[in-house]
Amino acid sequence: MSWLGLAVVVLAQLPADGAAQLQKVDRMMPALRRMATDPEVVAAVRAQNARRVPLATIQEQDAAWQATPQLTAFKQQVLGSACSRVLNRHRARLGIAVAEAFAMDDQGALVGATRRTSDFWQGDEAKFQVPYARGETLREKPFFDESSQAYVIQLSLPVRDGDRTIGALTIGLSLLDL
Repeated sequence: MSWLGLAVVVLAQLPADGAAQLQKVDRMMPALRRMATDPEVVAAVRAQNARRVPLATIQEQDAAWQATPQLTAFKQQVLGSACSRVLNRHRARLGIAVAEAFAMDDQGALVGATRRTSDFWQGDEAKFQVPYARGETLREKPFFDESSQAYVIQLSLPVRDGDRTIGALTIGLSLLDL
């Protein structure tokens, strides 16, 4: 199937009433906020921040992550982390509407994820920068996400330790499964 054919198939599957889908997203926000404030997620982000990994090392890990499509030992370590297990519990509770979720430290490096992401370092992306630097929730425009293989809307929330923002959490919601 050509890219054009795939695009037509994907677009044909989009919900006709986008406003209704966004209302469903709004109704999910309390549960998504609970994910961002889960004490185990906060503890995992805090612990990774305490390691003070140099940004150059994170960027090297990111380059290796992107260069290898296989499930490497490093990817397995991230996907098997305590933070990943907590995010997967939330995902299971919320159902198939959650295409993916991943937590980031204070530099944008992954702390945990429910599935393999396309890159390890998110620090150069708005999904990290807006919730971390501004402490605001970012709602991106819907798009087809290659890593989750779903038409999603991503929401990124700050992860806070008390009043201090220490990281970010991104949740991709499958618009076809809301």
